[in-house]
Parts: sequence; structure tokens; C-alpha cells
Amino acid sequence: MAGSPDRPTFAPLRRERLHDRLATHISNFIDAQGLSAGDRLPSERQLAAELGVSRATLSRALASLESKGRIEVRHGVGALVRSPGGAGELDALASTLTATPRDEVAVAREAVLAGIARAAAANPNDALRAAMLAGDGTTRTFRDTWRCIRHLAHSELLTDLDAMLGASAPDPADSPALEDALARLARAIVRGDAATAATRCDGLLRLSDS
Repeated sequence: MAGSPDRPTFAPLRRERLHDRLATHISNFIDAQGLSAGDRLPSERQLAAELGVSRATLSRALASLESKGRIEVRHGVGALVRSPGGAGELDALASTLTATPRDEVAVAREAVLAGIARAAAANPNDALRAAMLAGDGTTRTFRDTWRCIRHLAHSELLTDLDAMLGASAPDPADSPALEDALARLARAIVRGDAATAATRCDGLLRLSDS
């Protein structure tokens, strides 16, 4: 009989909600693309269009990923990938940035960028450095260039610091002057010249201010 205490019963099947499946899909995309801490996901509008879901569903999926420490959503910046287990370690520093002048934060971020550039130039794989940063004739943007540099540097701590400082000292606007500066930086990294690569970061974020 159905009510017999000796008969095993099945737990009800749980239907996974759409935003949960979507969160898993985005997490798998992060892994498949080799995105690291500090990398930005496409905008919510673009993600919703590409994935064929509503903005509301996407927002719930991103909130789920943020609660798990997989990403961090910042107003005016977007969704940033976080390093595993990295949530919370730098919260004390983050709380002071809103009261710090932008120029001061920019100088601090440039120092972090210099460390990342130095680590990237020290990457022992010459072919990988050339493949990721050698010029191919296309316009060099800040976002794409630094995504490659961060991958070459492979430093989660520096990348987390850069992402945090970037909320108060955002990326500079792309311009011919910035493109030239990025090309010089990229060539130094491709050569494996760590000292020059670090020096090329001085003033990089303030080019658009001049």
C-alpha cells in the first residue's frame, strides 16, 4: 500500500529554474574561454540578446554567480570575473577607495599594471607572448591588450587589485595616443623586457586626461 512504512518513497523531482541553468552556462563559458580575475563579461544587454533570455532572468543568474563569488557586478563597470576563493580578501581596501581622489587611485592602479606587465614580460613562453601581443595591423584597444597581458602574467592577486582599483580609476578612452602607448608596451613584453614594460605603464591611465 502507498502508505505502508516499509515501502521506500521517492523524493520529488526538482525542476531546475531557468536562471539557475543560465548561471551554470555562464560559469562554463568563463572556464571555456579561459577568463581570469578582472576580465569583463559582455554587457547585460548584449548577454541577454546572445543568450535569448530576458534582462530580468539574466540579472537573477548574475546575482546567483555573484553570491557564489564567481563574478562581481559593479555599477558603471559591469560584471567582472573573480578568482576562486578571492571574494572578501580585499574588502577592507575596497571600502577606502570611494574617499580617495581619482588621480591618486590612478597612480596606484598604474603601479599594479606595471607589476602585471613585468610578470607578463617574464613569462618564459616566447611564442605565447608573441602570439598574444605581436601587432597584426588591427586597432589595439586597452581592454583587449590588458586581457592578454593579464593572461600572460598569471597573477590572481595583481589582477584582483587591478579590478578593484579599476572601479575608481577606470580604463582610459581609446585614442591614437593610447594605441601608440599600448603598442610600445606590447613590444616590450614580446621582447621579454620586463623593466621597460613596467615603465611603459607610467601615465597610461591618464593619457585621455591630457
